[in-house]
Amino acid sequence: MVSRTPSPAPRSDDAPNRAEKAPRRRLSVDERREQLIAVALELFSRRPPEEVSIDDIAAAAGASRPLVYHYFPGKQAIYEESLRRAGQELAARFEEPAEGPLSERLLRVMDRYLDFVESHGPGFAALLRGGSVAASPDTNAVIDEVRRAAQEQILLHLSLPKTSPGVRRTVRAWIANAEISSLDWLSERALPRAELQVQLVQELVAALALTASREPELAVEFAGFFAEEQPGGPSGGLVRGLAGLLSVPGIADTLARLAVPEG
Repeated sequence: MVSRTPSPAPRSDDAPNRAEKAPRRRLSVDERREQLIAVALELFSRRPPEEVSIDDIAAAAGASRPLVYHYFPGKQAIYEESLRRAGQELAARFEEPAEGPLSERLLRVMDRYLDFVESHGPGFAALLRGGSVAASPDTNAVIDEVRRAAQEQILLHLSLPKTSPGVRRTVRAWIANAEISSLDWLSERALPRAELQVQLVQELVAALALTASREPELAVEFAGFFAEEQPGGPSGGLVRGLAGLLSVPGIADTLARLAVPEG
């Protein structure tokens, strides 16, 4: 009888080899498209769109150039879709529970806004300056939609019985100011982010106070806003700053003279 030599037991290091040879899971159509958008958004966040190519997107996604073209007709299409996703993310950062003093809510909103600005630096700058070669009616529409969403969120925080054209204009102007200030901050970093955050909130409060001085009904509502504010919040700092201005020799007398109508 011929004895059979038992087969050697599989080596313990065979398992990793088999794992290495296991085929990678094929991405579905939707998964691959989402992956390309995510990769493109990351690239557009770090560099202006004109400096990003289809080859860059393909390489970052571990895909081929023809595969990218299979999902998108060109760089402009993937840029617009990436921009749309970024716009949705930015608009969502203006959402905040209506709890606590108004200025402190806005402070949290601006913290998230500046976090987005900082993490999407070059792309954010190219987008808002409007000088990008990738600008188009569709990209402009995306930015306008973000601005409208931000405006509506701010107006929700005001909770006014009736929103006047003056209030809407004030909020729109402040959003434009926030964009300009953010662009300057990105390029110069002349002051700490936290300080810019407080300044932007104080500028909105001051602009609303000026609007309230022209609209008696708004002034009544604004009294309620200030009743909830705290000395340590942005509004408290604004009032202290104005009080300090009035303490400058000659300022109070000059302002008092201007407050008296002629005749």
